[in-house]
Amino acid sequence: MPHRQQEVALLRREVEMLMAERQALLRVVGAATALIASLDSKRLPVSAVEAADVVATSINRLGEETLQDALAAVHAEIEDFPASA
Repeated sequence: MPHRQQEVALLRREVEMLMAERQALLRVVGAATALIASLDSKRLPVSAVEAADVVATSINRLGEETLQDALAAVHAEIEDFPASA
């Protein structure tokens, strides 16, 4: 049984580490989302627009719940802007 308890303790530490890492990543994604949403792409250098596009594309691939968790992690809200015609 002691071996089993060690395995359980090791798994518990690993899960706790992964959850802490998830929280850190959610803060990064939340901050990046708020930053990208506030940018005016017409005023950015081309290289910055390209980088912002990569970030925005990655963010758009996230599930709605994950994105909401990320925004909540940094206490950010993104306004819905009407699509321009």
